[in-house]
Amino acid sequence: MATNSFNSIHTLRRRHSIDCPCPFSSSSSFFLKPITKNPSSFSNHYLITFSVSSTTPTTTTTTTTTTTPTTPFDTLEQHLISQNFREADEETRRLLIVLAGEAAVKRGYVFFSEVQFISESDLKEIDSLWRKYSDGKFGYSVQKKIWNTKVNRDFTNFFIKVRWMKKLESEEVDQYNYRAFPNEFIWELNDETPEGHLPLTNALRGTQLLKSIFLHPAFVEEGDEEEEKEAYSNNNSGGDKGNAKKGGLFGGLRSKLFSKPDYSF
Repeated sequence: MATNSFNSIHTLRRRHSIDCPCPFSSSSSFFLKPITKNPSSFSNHYLITFSVSSTTPTTTTTTTTTTTPTTPFDTLEQHLISQNFREADEETRRLLIVLAGEAAVKRGYVFFSEVQFISESDLKEIDSLWRKYSDGKFGYSVQKKIWNTKVNRDFTNFFIKVRWMKKLESEEVDQYNYRAFPNEFIWELNDETPEGHLPLTNALRGTQLLKSIFLHPAFVEEGDEEEEKEAYSNNNSGGDKGNAKKGGLFGGLRSKLFSKPDYSF
């Protein structure tokens, strides 16, 4: 009787395992684990144990956006870094026009009376870039120093000193003439390049604009104040005193217009 019961149970277990197999995916793993023998166990049988695992790869993407700050002087700096001094000179001219205000932009050049509208920090930045990438040879402050200390503020001698003018070799007496733009100016930096040669800033016509830049608060030096006051008092009509603090000598020149200026930039 016990034997018949055992056979029936065994047959039933086999039929159940064949007729109703446990489903598993191709990614599932399984193994046979022997059962520890004990008096109540069935000898030589194995328990089938399934271990189903599902692994979903997780990808974490971190996007870092780097924004390079831009300033109005980036183009000028790039030209100077590349030693493209002619392009840098053109960019300096463009910057002065933009910084001088809307009227200068519409006109396409700067009156000396509009230099007052250019901020001290902007002029200093332009000058700083020129000095930085020319080993201290170029820039407004360099030119101002030459004008102030080496030629006694004489613009003819200044033009000769920075080689904006050239000597006429055929003349018996020393005579000078302006260099032809652009071919006779020097657009490279070497041992022969004269100090203060660039930026040109009105090198071809007149001196008023360049003088206004030299006397701007950005480049003020000892001894400049009296000349600023004199120029201010001579040109001030009384309505622009509020600009004196901002631009010194330039304060009284705002309303002065010129139909045919010979010192435009």
